[in-house]
Amino acid sequence: MAGLFELFVDAQSHVRFRLTAPDGTVMAVSKPFDDKPAAVAGIAAVREYAGMGHITDLCPPHSDGPAPARTHSGQPSGAYRDRALHRAATTKPGLAGAA
Repeated sequence: MAGLFELFVDAQSHVRFRLTAPDGTVMAVSKPFDDKPAAVAGIAAVREYAGMGHITDLCPPHSDGPAPARTHSGQPSGAYRDRALHRAATTKPGLAGAA
């Protein structure tokens, strides 16, 4: 299944986008953009870079010690899920993703 790019306006009135997995997990959040066309161009760039990108491992070498405790579940907060469900329920069909 494909992920979803969501355009939104942050608290500082900048346009950003986030990439969400099919289950709603936020995978990435963009830098702030001044306007929607710039954010849409950023999405196009991410699509290009991710499709052709190489992986560089910058992690320290493996140690024999235990792995550090995980402090984040990787799941969006309950408040984010609630807003997303409300937004999905109140969005008019055919307007989702309009730029």
